[in-house]
Amino acid sequence: MADRGFTSTENRRYLRRGGQHYILGERLRSGSAEAAAALSRPGRYQHVAANLQVKEVRLAEDERFVVCYNPEQALRDAALREVMTGRLTDLITDSDAPSATKRAELRGRISTLPGLNRYLRVTPGGLLRLDKAKLKAEANLDGKYLLRCSDPALSAQDIALGYKQLLEVERGWRDLKTTLELRPVYHRLEDRIRAHVLLCWLALLLVRVAENTTGTTWTSLREQLQQLHVGVFEGPAGRFRQRTELTATQRDILDQLTIAPPKKIIELAAAPA
Repeated sequence: MADRGFTSTENRRYLRRGGQHYILGERLRSGSAEAAAALSRPGRYQHVAANLQVKEVRLAEDERFVVCYNPEQALRDAALREVMTGRLTDLITDSDAPSATKRAELRGRISTLPGLNRYLRVTPGGLLRLDKAKLKAEANLDGKYLLRCSDPALSAQDIALGYKQLLEVERGWRDLKTTLELRPVYHRLEDRIRAHVLLCWLALLLVRVAENTTGTTWTSLREQLQQLHVGVFEGPAGRFRQRTELTATQRDILDQLTIAPPKKIIELAAAPA
């Protein structure tokens, strides 16, 4: 399996050496005739999971294409596009009145904003407009991604679920690099580098176990649990450390993970005589 940056003809030919097969992501906006044909081919989607539907398209004898559709992602794509078009509309409203030079300056600023520039159309007279044809074409791609597979034995469902595993692996690497801050690694000895990576991998494993057990994202879990604190109190009689009261949500999380709540009083010491 490989992502969309690997799907060149040469790379596909190399992967087929020795009778091997591949599942590759295909660029929807590449402009290739194959991608356009696969997306335009009629047919019913099959439900694979609550958030995944697939449709197989045959364009050649030795390759298969699978169009995948995620309804939840489609809603997010549409909402994001609405935000982008709203910002673009605000920028180009009343832009007809200024001089051509001023419009060109505005056009230059918009060109540095890829999310907005995608939906901009410049008329032959130099006026700035929303590209309605582009908006319609983009709406047709909402929630979709395209896969290419050379294995004739795999079902469309297996192809989609197999590629989804790659997406999970990539998500794991993103979490390692961001949430767990794998990089930068300041060790120079090999055993320390290996230990550092292993500890990060174990941390990622714990994150996934917690997510799968509770059905909640790690971001939400961390937001709840990091509110649990320990206070240090000192007085004439001595010193003690006490945790904050557990909320109902925190107790529920610990129960699901079968983790015993920390003691309320963690340390209790009498004042020196």
